[in-house]
Amino acid sequence: MVIHGFDWDKGNRQKCQNHGLTMEEIESVFQGKPFVLTNSKHNSEEERFHAIGKTSNARYAYVVFTFRLQGEQKLIRPISARYMHQKEIEHYERQSKG
Repeated sequence: MVIHGFDWDKGNRQKCQNHGLTMEEIESVFQGKPFVLTNSKHNSEEERFHAIGKTSNARYAYVVFTFRLQGEQKLIRPISARYMHQKEIEHYERQSKG
């Protein structure tokens, strides 16, 4: 899948930064090799996903996002983001090794 960038505006920028992550850190999660899951529990017209991975400064992050089309370009639109808790990190590490 080819991604052309990120969709940021005042509607998602502040919400994503509420837990201390910068836009650059959030974007860097996707530049690595995040573990991505679909969010089947969310009742919305657009499909949502969870990305779990490391930021460019090696901190573990959890990002909820969706995809948006602008013309013919597919963009990642972050919805919320936070640093992972220690138990989540331990679970992620176990899963990524197995």
